[in-house]
Amino acid sequence: MTKPTEPSGVEKVKAASNGLRGHVAEELANTVDHFEEETVQVLKHHGMYQQDNRDLRGAKDAQGNKRGKVYSLMLRVKIPGGRLSAVQLVAQLDLCDALGNGTARITDRQDIQLHEIPKRNLREAMRRIHEAELTTLGACGDVVRNVLCCPAPFRNDAVRGAMQELASRLSRHLLPRTSAYREIWQGDSQPNSPDHDAAAGGHGDGRDVEPLYGNVYLPRKFKIAFGLMEDNCVDAYANDIGFLAIRSGNQTAGFNMVVGGGFGVTPSNKKTFPAVAQPLAFAEPDEVIDLATAVVKVFRDFGNRSDRKRARLKYVIADWGLDRFKATLAEYLGRRLTPPDPQDAAGCEDHLGWHEQGDGRWFFGLFVENGRILDREGFRLKSALREICRVYRPGILLTPQQNILFSDIASADRSGLESILRGHGVTLPDEVSLARRWSMACVALPTCGLAITEAERALPSLMDQLEKAIEDAGLAGEKFTVRMTGCPNGCARPYNADIGLVGKTLGKYTIFLGGRLLGDRLAYLYKDLVPLDEIVPALLPILHRYKAERRDGETLGDFCYRVQAM
Repeated sequence: MTKPTEPSGVEKVKAASNGLRGHVAEELANTVDHFEEETVQVLKHHGMYQQDNRDLRGAKDAQGNKRGKVYSLMLRVKIPGGRLSAVQLVAQLDLCDALGNGTARITDRQDIQLHEIPKRNLREAMRRIHEAELTTLGACGDVVRNVLCCPAPFRNDAVRGAMQELASRLSRHLLPRTSAYREIWQGDSQPNSPDHDAAAGGHGDGRDVEPLYGNVYLPRKFKIAFGLMEDNCVDAYANDIGFLAIRSGNQTAGFNMVVGGGFGVTPSNKKTFPAVAQPLAFAEPDEVIDLATAVVKVFRDFGNRSDRKRARLKYVIADWGLDRFKATLAEYLGRRLTPPDPQDAAGCEDHLGWHEQGDGRWFFGLFVENGRILDREGFRLKSALREICRVYRPGILLTPQQNILFSDIASADRSGLESILRGHGVTLPDEVSLARRWSMACVALPTCGLAITEAERALPSLMDQLEKAIEDAGLAGEKFTVRMTGCPNGCARPYNADIGLVGKTLGKYTIFLGGRLLGDRLAYLYKDLVPLDEIVPALLPILHRYKAERRDGETLGDFCYRVQAM
C-alpha cells in the first residue's frame, strides 16, 4: 500500500488562506516593514514577491548601527501577449519613480516588473496599476502565468492576428476567479461580483469559487506560449504548453501543441532537471482553449503537492511517459487527440528595427538590454520612452526577448522617433551586435532571494568581452543566443541556449553549449565552476573551432551539439 504523502508547507498555506485572503489585509494595516512568511506565500498569488536588497545586508545606518534586512516588494504587472498602450506604459514608469527604485524591467514573459516598492507604498502602487486598467493577478503564484504570444503587429497577417486574439481569450479564460484580489486591493467586498459569476461558475449567493483551480490552486506555476512554426520568438519549447501555428495560405490550419517544458533545477536534488517540451497533438483553432484547460486540469490533479522541487508538469510526464499522459489527457478532454503535424519550428525573429506593418504604417523594435528601463548618465531610456509615448502615442508591445516594439508609426515620423532615442543616448538596433541582441540575463543580485551570483549586472561587461572575441574570430554575422542566470532555476532560459551561463557558486558559473535559437534542444554541460573573468577565455577555443570546422549553414549551437556527440 502506498504511503500517503504529506502536503508541502505551501500547500497547507494555500488551503488555509480562505481563497487567497490569508492575513494580507491585517498585515497591510500594521506599521511593520515586511510581511510574515505565510502571508508572503499568499501574496505571490496577488502578483508580488517580498524581497530584500542583499547589497544592504549588514550595512550600518547613520549612527553606525548594523541594519537588518531592507525589505521591499517586487510587483509584476501581467500583460498578456505583451500588449499595452502608451498611456499604460508611462503610468508604470511614473509609478516606479514615485514609489519604487526608479527602474522598471521587461521580463522574458512580456510582463513589467516594478522593483523595491516599500510595504508602506504598496496600496498606492496597486491603486495606480488598476487606475491604468492593468493587473498583477496571475502574474505570480501557482496558477497559469502570463500567456506569451508573438507580438509582431503585421496588420495584413491573418494568422498572427488570429493567434494574438486566441492567446488573449485563453489568458482571460485561465485567470483565477477568487474575489480576494478585488476585495483587498480594490475595495470590492462581494465574493463573486455578478459580472464575474457567469465566467467563474459562481453560485450567485456570495460564495467564493475557483472552478478550475480549486481551493489549493495548482501544484506549482504553469506557463503557456503561442508562436509560429516560422517564428518561435516566444521559446515555445520552454513552456508547460507551447502552441505553434501552422499556416494554410494566409489562414491558420491549426496548432502543434508541445508539452512539458521547464527549466527549474535544484543541483542537490538529482530528481530535478531541465526539459524542453515534446510534441503531443495537433489542435484546430477552436480546440485550443479546451485542450489547454484539460492539460491544466491533469496537472492540477496529478502534479506533486508534497515536493515543490518536483511540482511541475515536466515531472508528471517524465514519471508517467508521454503515452500515459496522452491517454489521461484524452479522458479529461472526452475525445482522442489528433497526432501532431510532422513539421517543427524552423525560424525565430527578434523583430528589432523598422518593419512595414502592412497597412501603410511601420513598427519599430528597440533593443532593451536585459529588459531594464532606467535613466543614468549618458543613457536616458526611461525619458526617451516617455517622450516617444507623448509625441507619437504608439502602440506598445513587449517581446519575450525583453525588448519593446512601437507600432502604428507614420513614415514621416520614423526619423523623429530615431532622433528622440539618439538624443537620449539610446543605441539603435542596427548598431547593436547580433550576439548582444540575442543575449539575456535574469535579475539575480541584489533583489532575487534565490540568486547565488550576478547575472543582469554582470552580463553587459561580459558581452563587451565576448563581442571582441566574436569579432576577432570572424563571427560577427552569426546569430546565436547567450543567456545568463544567477542560479540554476533557469529564469532567463539558459538550458536551451547556444551558450548558457548558470550561476553555480559565488562568482562562478557552469557553461552549457549546444542548444539553439529554435529552442527545441537542451544544451549540454561544457565546463563547471568557471570564474566570471574566465568565461570568455573558456569560449575562445570553441569560437575558433566553429569558424574553422563548421558545415554550410551550421549554427554555433548545432556545431557544438554535433562535435560533442562525436
